[in-house]
Amino acid sequence: MSALQSRASGAPTEHLGHVVMIAGAAALGGFLFGYDTSVINGGVDAIQQHFGVGSALIGLTVSSALLGSAIGAGIAGWLADRVGRIRVMQLAAVLFIISAVASALPFAIWDLAIWRVVGGVAIGIASVIAPAYIAEVAPAAYRGRLASLQQLAIVLGIAVSQLVNYALAASAGGSASGMLGPLQAWQWMLGVAAVPAVIYLVVASSIPESPRYLVAAGRLERAREVLAQVDSGDPAAKVAEIQEALGERKPKLSDLKGKFGMLPIVWVGMAIAALQQFVGINVIFYYSSSLWHSVGIDESSSLLLSLFTSIVNIIGTFVAIALVDKIGRKPLLVIGSVGMTVSLAVTGWAFSFAEVVGEDAQLPFQWGVVALISASAFVLFFAASWGVVMWVLLGEMFPARIRAAALAVGTATNWVANWLVTVSFPSMRDWNLPVTYFIYAAFAALSVVFVVKYLKETNGRSLEEMGS
Repeated sequence: MSALQSRASGAPTEHLGHVVMIAGAAALGGFLFGYDTSVINGGVDAIQQHFGVGSALIGLTVSSALLGSAIGAGIAGWLADRVGRIRVMQLAAVLFIISAVASALPFAIWDLAIWRVVGGVAIGIASVIAPAYIAEVAPAAYRGRLASLQQLAIVLGIAVSQLVNYALAASAGGSASGMLGPLQAWQWMLGVAAVPAVIYLVVASSIPESPRYLVAAGRLERAREVLAQVDSGDPAAKVAEIQEALGERKPKLSDLKGKFGMLPIVWVGMAIAALQQFVGINVIFYYSSSLWHSVGIDESSSLLLSLFTSIVNIIGTFVAIALVDKIGRKPLLVIGSVGMTVSLAVTGWAFSFAEVVGEDAQLPFQWGVVALISASAFVLFFAASWGVVMWVLLGEMFPARIRAAALAVGTATNWVANWLVTVSFPSMRDWNLPVTYFIYAAFAALSVVFVVKYLKETNGRSLEEMGS
């Protein structure tokens, strides 16, 4: 709290404390985002054994959540503009609960895949609505750090899911396929996600609606009441400012259309969302077990491997939270991109000395050390910049009249890019692993040019100042 309260401008302490609480509540969707995307990893082998299916089918089942996420992200903005931000959060929470319980009790692999898609829809909705809501209730001086709570919640959700998986597997005799009462451990892993989902539903039902949605819906008195709770300015003047920014008619998806199919600002948001995935963050540690093994660590220490990455991720996220409102969005992205470019290039160089066969990579000790350090540096640079700032930007960079719809398009783009990287990596790996990492490094270098040339700084500006 002290870091957030260090700025003299913006909301007074009593307002800021309230804003932090409701922003943290909204960010619980991010926790479920991270938890639900990561939890199934602990049970992949057990699920494959339980249903007796091949690698291709289990891979399709696990990745089916990405399809649902793209769908959820695509519809979240439309729903948020029609029924409100809080109702959409509640919908996501209910879908998380249904998915968790049903995924824990599947009768066939295709049944599990269906419920993973449902969970993916919830993830996609949560990935849109949390940054939008936080940006709309946060004072401009603190908006970056408050919006960063979403990414912090995501990485904490990933870390907690790994701890839960480890504890459940240990309780079942050290295996995800072991029995715990009437169910196998992997079923409990998936089912336990219902607990934070219920908490999310309760908490989301207790926080106020976004004042910007309330103004758009014509509920001006309630909007003034909420603004009085979260902002130190004149609520009536702020409502008038929001009304002017929104315009007279309700926003529509067609408002995103521009000269080249979309408004320039929407293209910029989509590019930022795609570049965040095209640097290869979701596959950089694909060979983490091989890297640790090459430096003398037993590959069976899977908890050490996953927790180490999570700790680096969390440390980087705290760095971003500390800097995003101090040095601005653009400088932080540029620093992160340069760091990612160098670390990815070094990782690719190190892997050029490896013998790679499928999912195994044999590296000499010295190059294993280099690859492990550079890959960890990449995760740190990513978490301290693009991991946080992309979500901050998507929540604040668009004009008020198109914000929810544009944020949905940007987030859906992020999920599609995620899927493209995930499905293309195995083929690219088999073709040439070092070159694959060099390609990710090239996208990181491209991101430097893009940010410098096309991205406008949003730090310290009110949402109503954001132009088209």
